[in-house]
Amino acid sequence: MTGGARDHAMAGRLLPWSRADGGPCYLVGDGTGYVSRLADEIEDVQIDMADHLLGHAAELLAEHRVTSAELHYLARRLSESLRDVKRVAESRGARLTRRPPP
Repeated sequence: MTGGARDHAMAGRLLPWSRADGGPCYLVGDGTGYVSRLADEIEDVQIDMADHLLGHAAELLAEHRVTSAELHYLARRLSESLRDVKRVAESRGARLTRRPPP
C-alpha cells in the first residue's frame, strides 16, 4: 500500500468490493455495524472461493488434455480470486496496525 491508498486506509476500512469506476471503497466506523459484518461475510466467501478454485486448478492442471480455452478461463478466475484475496489481506493488515495496544 502506497501514498494515497495508505492515507485512505488510515481513514477507514478497505471493503471487499469496488466502486462502479473500479476504485476502492472504504468504510469509516468502529467495525461493529451492519456493513462491517457484511464485509466480513463477503471476505470469508472470497477466501473460501479462492480455496475451492485452487483445488479445481490443481485437478485441471493434472489433466493431460486441457484446451487453451479452459486454461484461459482458469487463469481469468485465478486472477480475479487473487485480486479479491489481496484486497482482504490489505484490509485486514491495515486494521491490525490500527488496533490500540492492550
